[in-house]
Amino acid sequence: MSDQIYDVVVVGGSWAGLAAAMQLGRARRRVLVVDGGRPRNRFAHSSHGFLGQDGRSPAEILDTFRAQVLAYPTVGFRAGEATTAHASGDGAFVVALSSGDPVQARRLILATGVVDELPGIPGLAERWGRTVLHCPYCHGYEVADGRLGVLATSEAAVHHALLLPDWSDRVTLFTNGSFVPDAEQRAALAARGVQVETRVVAALVGDAPGLTGVRLQDGEIVAVDALFTATRTRMASGLAEALGCALHEGRLGPIVRTDARKETSVPGVFCAGDAAREPHGATWAVADGATAGVAAHQSLALAAARAPIGSR
Repeated sequence: MSDQIYDVVVVGGSWAGLAAAMQLGRARRRVLVVDGGRPRNRFAHSSHGFLGQDGRSPAEILDTFRAQVLAYPTVGFRAGEATTAHASGDGAFVVALSSGDPVQARRLILATGVVDELPGIPGLAERWGRTVLHCPYCHGYEVADGRLGVLATSEAAVHHALLLPDWSDRVTLFTNGSFVPDAEQRAALAARGVQVETRVVAALVGDAPGLTGVRLQDGEIVAVDALFTATRTRMASGLAEALGCALHEGRLGPIVRTDARKETSVPGVFCAGDAAREPHGATWAVADGATAGVAAHQSLALAAARAPIGSR
């Protein structure tokens, strides 16, 4: 193990992790960012809704972010996975890396994100991020006025379907056997002009990643240009659980429990981004990362002064 003890190791070098590292680098703290190179939004052609970056590809945005963060001389970057982590006896943390020796840090920021568990419908995975979409705020404008569908994975799809008529007056909710809308839900959907299709979905059709329709189990095809679905998610990393961080069950999957400063139930461990919040989004991830970075710095600075941690 290296004798160097970092002030903070940030696990995850996407939007939230780099935002945290930026704050710490500007505070002149020794920081290591560890990243496995699989950001959640890598499937999307472009990213939208983030001021100053609207319409650029996620890869281009990350390249810009990384270059700006690594311009600070106290911030380092290591490609690879953080496989395990534990608290050491001296109040620091040890993080094992797939790319080499373990590293030590006084604080940890987990920005490891989540993984989407896609419905196992033929033709869906190859369209994910292009014509099969998650968030109307991120991608609805680009498919506005088209024939839009909502593929239900749970009753929460009603909420999704009630939003989409602001982007198109041709919206169909495919319940796909996941639930049966009650009278109140049907009335709300009808008031918004949403069609309800209860037959089971067999496949998506069209020249992928393009989409022309949804094939139902009986063979009928419903014309659709884009399909929205709220996937279930799981943690992309087991580090939070390995460290003993408390989780709670969110609307779409497990989430790391944090306070307003993004500190977890384990003192000295912070978590930011999709792994610690719902709803998800680039702007929220960056804001949470900045919050975690500032909070981690303050916990170090004020601990050294033997003063209680206060608000900024």
